Amino acid sequence: MRDRDLIRTGAAAAILGSSRQHVVDLCNQGLLSSERSPTQRRLHRGEVETLAARLGAGSRLNRDQRQSLWLHGAVVGHLVVDPTGTLERARTNLGRLRRAHPSGMSSRWLDAWQAVLGGGPEAVLHTLTSQAPLAIELRQNSPFAGLLSDRERKAVLRAFRDHDRTTLG
Repeated sequence: MRDRDLIRTGAAAAILGSSRQHVVDLCNQGLLSSERSPTQRRLHRGEVETLAARLGAGSRLNRDQRQSLWLHGAVVGHLVVDPTGTLERARTNLGRLRRAHPSGMSSRWLDAWQAVLGGGPEAVLHTLTSQAPLAIELRQNSPFAGLLSDRERKAVLRAFRDHDRTTLG
């Protein structure tokens, strides 16, 4: 294999739409092979591109965004069972976040969330499940923190990891 066919973990992460650590984890799990030197790890570009094609990488959602979508899917469960309580919790969190971040980029996302929450349960359901660019960004700045119990959050993350491994395998 020629040196130009070998890439670093950062380049592999960009191809896969993931973090560098996720690439290292894939290597450690034996899902990607790599060559190691004392200071770096190099992967075969073709193998990374094949995995990316199998995963549908290059789609709009990277690993962190997909994980956020799964977590917010659990929030949807709470929203449909208790819309009033769930939205009230989000509004309370939004007020706390506004006091902590009265200006700057954060305030932009908080304004957008206020508008979504004002649209009622259907608008929130759409934002929590949509793959539209604004919804993706909003989920990264969510007022639903603390809504899921620690047990629920861990179960969702475990299910997401298992699903990712199944998809990779």
